Amino acid sequence: MLRIGIVGFGFMGKMHFGNWSKLPGVTVAAICDGNPDVLKDADQAVGNIEGLPESIDFSQIHFYSDFEEMLKAEQLDAVSITLPSYLHKDFSIMALKAGVHVLCEKPMALALADCDEMIAAAKAADRELMVAHCIRFWPEYVKTKEIIDSGQYGEVLSAVFRRLSTAPIWSSDNWMMDQGCSGGMVLDLHIHDTDYIHYVFGVPKSVCSHAAVAEGRASHIQTQYDYENGTMISAEGSWMMSPSFGFEMSFNVVLEKATIVYSPAQKPAFRVCPAEGKDLIPDIQAGDGYFQEISHFADKIQGKEVAEVITQAQSKKSIQIAQAELTSALEGRKIEL
Repeated sequence: MLRIGIVGFGFMGKMHFGNWSKLPGVTVAAICDGNPDVLKDADQAVGNIEGLPESIDFSQIHFYSDFEEMLKAEQLDAVSITLPSYLHKDFSIMALKAGVHVLCEKPMALALADCDEMIAAAKAADRELMVAHCIRFWPEYVKTKEIIDSGQYGEVLSAVFRRLSTAPIWSSDNWMMDQGCSGGMVLDLHIHDTDYIHYVFGVPKSVCSHAAVAEGRASHIQTQYDYENGTMISAEGSWMMSPSFGFEMSFNVVLEKATIVYSPAQKPAFRVCPAEGKDLIPDIQAGDGYFQEISHFADKIQGKEVAEVITQAQSKKSIQIAQAELTSALEGRKIEL
C-alpha cells in the first residue's frame, strides 16, 4: 500500500487527491496546509479544468499545518507538492531529504538554479522527483504525438497551440496573479504548451515572442518557435480573456497528408482529417492527463517498467524556453537557445 501525502490543498491539491484516490493500493494518509479552514474551503476550490471530486471523506486522513512535522510523523512513500510555484524548491527538497518521492506541480521552479538544487537533492536521496507536466499525459496530446512520431501522415508542416483563460483570480490570496509567486502567465499557464512543443519537436533554435505587457508582466503572449527544418510552430497563451469566455485549450497540427484538430468547442473535439476520405476519431486513453500522470508516477516509484515521459532535465529546459519567450517579448528581439 502506497502512503501518499499532499502539501497544499487548493484546487490542484484537491485534483491530486481525487486522482490518487482512484488508484488501487494507494491511500492518501496526510494533508498539509497552512489554512486553518482547509476542510471548509476544500468544498470551494475552483479552477479552469473540470474533474474535482464532488465530496471527500476526511475521516481517515491526518491534517498538518507544518510540513516537516508531517514528514516526521507519517511513514509516507511520496508527496504531491501542490503549493504556489515559488515554494516548489524548498518543499521538494525537504521531502527528498526525508527519503520521500516527490511529484511536484509545474513549473518545476521559478529559477534555473533552483531546478539544479532540486535535481541534486533527488540524486543525493536516490528518490524520484517528477514534475507534473500533465499535457504530456493528456490523452488527445498523447495520441497526437503518437501519430506524428509514426510518420503515417508525413512530416509536420505547421502547428498552432492555444491556451486562453480569464484571469485566475480564484487562487488563495490571489497568489497566481503575483508574478513573484507564480512566475506569471508565461510560467504558470503558457508553459503547458511550451513544454509540449519541447516534448514533441525538441528544443527550438530560437524563439520570437510578442506580448501584451504591463508593469513587466506578460498577460497575453504569442510565440514562434524556430526549428532548423523550417517547420512553423507557434503557441498563444492568455490570462486576458473576458470573464464570460472561460477557458480554452486547443490545437491544429497540419501534416503533409492530414490535419489533426483538438478543440473542445467542436463536436467531436478531437479528430484526424486525412487529405483523402472522411475525418477519423482516434481511440484515446480513458481519464484525463492528471490521472495518467499520477498513475505513471505511482508505477515509477513502485519500480514498474514504464516509458520515460518526462525527465528533470526536460522540466528545467522548458522553464529556460519559457523564460526566453518572456525575454523576447520584453526586449522585442529573437532569443537564441
